[in-house]
Amino acid sequence: MAAETVDGSALAGRALAAAGARHMFGVVGIPVTSLASRAAAAGVRFLAFRNEQSAGYAAAAYGFLTGSPGLLLTVSGPGCVHGLAGLSHATANAWPLLMLSGSCDQADAGRGDFQELDQIAATKPFAKLAVKATTIADIPRLVFQALAAAVSGRPGGCYLDIPSDVLHQTLPQSEAADLIAAAAAADSAASNPSPPNQKPLDEDEAIGKAADLLRRAERPLVVIGKGAAYARAEEAIRKLVDTTGIPFLPTPMGKGVVPDSHPLSATAARSLAIGQCDVALVVGARLNWLLHFGEPPKWSKDVKFILVDVCEEEIELRKPHVGIVGDAKRVIELINREIKDDPFCLARSHPWVEAITKKTKDNVVRMEAQLAKDVVPFNFLTPLRIIRDAILAEGSPAPIVVSEGANTMDVGRAVLVQNEPRTRLDAGTWGTMGVGLGYCIAAAVAEPERLVVAVEGDSGYGFSAMEVETLVRYQLPVVVIVFNNNGVYGGDRRSSDEITGPFKDDPAPTSFVPAAGYHIMMEAFGGKGYLVETPDELKSALSESFRARKPAVINCIIDPYAGAESGRMQHKN
Repeated sequence: MAAETVDGSALAGRALAAAGARHMFGVVGIPVTSLASRAAAAGVRFLAFRNEQSAGYAAAAYGFLTGSPGLLLTVSGPGCVHGLAGLSHATANAWPLLMLSGSCDQADAGRGDFQELDQIAATKPFAKLAVKATTIADIPRLVFQALAAAVSGRPGGCYLDIPSDVLHQTLPQSEAADLIAAAAAADSAASNPSPPNQKPLDEDEAIGKAADLLRRAERPLVVIGKGAAYARAEEAIRKLVDTTGIPFLPTPMGKGVVPDSHPLSATAARSLAIGQCDVALVVGARLNWLLHFGEPPKWSKDVKFILVDVCEEEIELRKPHVGIVGDAKRVIELINREIKDDPFCLARSHPWVEAITKKTKDNVVRMEAQLAKDVVPFNFLTPLRIIRDAILAEGSPAPIVVSEGANTMDVGRAVLVQNEPRTRLDAGTWGTMGVGLGYCIAAAVAEPERLVVAVEGDSGYGFSAMEVETLVRYQLPVVVIVFNNNGVYGGDRRSSDEITGPFKDDPAPTSFVPAAGYHIMMEAFGGKGYLVETPDELKSALSESFRARKPAVINCIIDPYAGAESGRMQHKN
């Protein structure tokens, strides 16, 4: 009797499952449809999307939320090209992702085969590792290798190409099992090398310097990046803040590592905090555009940076006063241990803490006075206050908030509150629009006990709006609130000298159909839609949809003139 055989699709699915993968996002078609089904049979849940870009953003966010590589499956050629959006987004944000694509038969490469593309060349600029399985026997080894590369050092995207002929090759069941076992054993050995004979060069000295700088600082600040959230460093950082009394400033996706409600939060005193601090401990954040490159005039010219990053090249680039290469959680635990031997704590009466606290209180009072007003037609603040209060009322586990748009995201960052880590997902390092619905789906499957609430500008929402069908198909607990102000930034913002020429009667480049019925689109797929224009209507829709925990779209009509062009980025447009 002939031995049972396994084809490349089944072997890939089994290898992914053996490596610990639990979810995969993508769009099926030639030649990967069987791979999706085989992976699901092996225990890897496949979430089928309507567009590879959204699936890629889902895989990227999944990597951030779980710490394990998100999996993205695409077809060959154009499917691979669409997938580059998620691959590059993951790498830009330092989130682990593995993109797998089918490709044309190797024997027909170079002859104009169906959807032919040199996919290794296409993906290399955006991937930490790009490899091709040239035979079925390569698949388990390359699966484990690529998954390991995605999480090692600075996390990022990796790519595995599996040609159509390889997916159709077969080998005996016993050989398949042996190949997977060998790949797992090699991965385990690589993940647990023999301990080095000595500690990393100068690590003790760097930890000591960092602790001493913080101890001697007159105006210290802890800056918390999304890398700290990814590293699960929340307990260590909270301990550091609580024991030293140092104020902290989170980056947008670092919010919640220490609760926004903590009395030492400097979020509402950001300009003062970064402009006057003399020592800044930056944990899991890059000194890029989001932090003004760590340079004057936003920062003091005399500030001393202590930079904690998993990437040595990042520290070499920024040239901080003290650089520590390592996992954020581990490094902060070492700093805490060093401080414990010679403790210090800034009292609430310390001039620096008092200055931050006073500025925070003054700004919060001003903001709350604006938020207290019920403005109709809606501006951005009134609905965001109502949404904030509804989310906070959910308690713990807190909902995951997805935020994208220009004004919607910028104003929302100041209003919405994160008191738990990894509960805010936004446009990230690249300022990527179109991430919203993919993020929602990733959050719903990665954190099934949490409600997911998306607060979307109508332009950002439009990139991935078709994925509401995916929400309904899988019955995911996602409520999408669309801030509908008739277009990008709020519709037609042109000056009179721009409305000239033969096409002056065309809609403005920033304009959409006024009062578009986004809620009706959701209803067409069987979800729940709401149209809201008043505070009571919004409160009712939020209460009902949060309670139901079913797919819903709340179409929230906003005054088109309420926002600013380009949000906070007018100077770049």
